[in-house]
Amino acid sequence: MTTASVNIEELRALIAGALEIEPEEVTDEAHFTDELEIDSLLMLEISTRVENAFGVPENTVVISGAKTLAELHAFITSKLLGQTSAQPVIRPRPLSDPAARLFLFHHAGGSHLLYRGWAEHFPKDWELCLLEAPGRGQLQSLPLIDDCDRLVDYFHTAIAPLLDRPFGFFGHSMGALIAYQLTRRLHHEGDPLPKWLGVSAYGAPRGADGADGLPHLMSDEELRGWLRNVGGSTPQLLDDDAVWHQFAPVFRADFKLLDTWARPRDHEPLPVPLSVFGGRRDKLIDEERLLAWRAFTTHFRGLERYEGDHFYLMNHRRPLATAITAAMHSAAA
Repeated sequence: MTTASVNIEELRALIAGALEIEPEEVTDEAHFTDELEIDSLLMLEISTRVENAFGVPENTVVISGAKTLAELHAFITSKLLGQTSAQPVIRPRPLSDPAARLFLFHHAGGSHLLYRGWAEHFPKDWELCLLEAPGRGQLQSLPLIDDCDRLVDYFHTAIAPLLDRPFGFFGHSMGALIAYQLTRRLHHEGDPLPKWLGVSAYGAPRGADGADGLPHLMSDEELRGWLRNVGGSTPQLLDDDAVWHQFAPVFRADFKLLDTWARPRDHEPLPVPLSVFGGRRDKLIDEERLLAWRAFTTHFRGLERYEGDHFYLMNHRRPLATAITAAMHSAAA
């Protein structure tokens, strides 16, 4: 089994099976040695099951020192990530004691390189954390994730140790959906919340109506034409067959994630300040869709639009950084 499939629910079910109890009895913060009364033999049995299920070294559970399910999940994921010698969080300017962290989520078919060069435009005591989804960049050896909840699981585990100080989320296009869903996850589980959430070039969640089509089901030629129309992809990627066939699976997986995501029935407004950004000539998202985000937060901070298309941000790093910094400072005041 791979890192991408190591989600906390599978681990919960595995432990419940070893203890012959219901999965819901294994809560995220349940202490193995106390509340669940696991002795050394049971711990060894759980460790063996974990090893067989996830392909981690012998006695992983025993040596982890984990006291809760959440800690064990994080430890197992870190072991598997260590085997890939790559991490999903790239920090261009690592700091030992940052005043704040800003997590940046990339678009469909993209990578952390969308935010290359951004760090220099932010306060020197801020640490920027660029998120990388599996199957691209240094994580090419990991399987792609084509389900929103699973990618949120993956990123949640990756950033959990970094939420020890004020932080914010900014996501572009698909990254906006992931940032929003991850904020909902943190809120639901009682974890620290971002001081501010920024969503870019992505319309507020709405019922599935098929208006935007289903790119992941398009033929190669249809998908390439659609991407040309949207903008943001280099001619080499779309015109060179060899290059396209290398990247097509990434696009299809990411678009499947977007096309199959279902708006939650319970979309109570988040208690997090939320700002919206977009390009004035974006062919995918109009102003009405962007402004609809007002219904998803108790603190709507407005919409800022810049000259450009769906990938307007490539030409507006400095003003965007200024706007994000101001929004974070205002939210923290």
